Amino acid sequence: MAALEAAVRAADDKGATAPVALQVAEQFGLADAFLIVTGSVERNVQAISDAVEDALNAIGVRTIRREGRESGRWVLLDFGDLIVHVFHQEERDFYQLEKLWRDCPAIDLSAALAAPAGE
Repeated sequence: MAALEAAVRAADDKGATAPVALQVAEQFGLADAFLIVTGSVERNVQAISDAVEDALNAIGVRTIRREGRESGRWVLLDFGDLIVHVFHQEERDFYQLEKLWRDCPAIDLSAALAAPAGE
């Protein structure tokens, strides 16, 4: 999924940590995948979400919905098939989306993270 790879790279370029991607199509039905990443502080969460949105828009993937950017604690970006959650560490620890969606298979992100920027 090109959108997922672009999102992972954009988030990584802005210092996102602990990326996890889940295949949620069977359990959720409204999207194919979730990408969950963490930013270090509110401004970093905002910068990561802005970079992800810019990267996906640049490849023709439009943002359907954006929530939480102003607070910088949990930003949700809905791109249709892909939903990106950018968390501050405290919110990620509290909401534990990985546990909530634990029955969903993980998507290997190693290739996307290993590729040089721009590929």
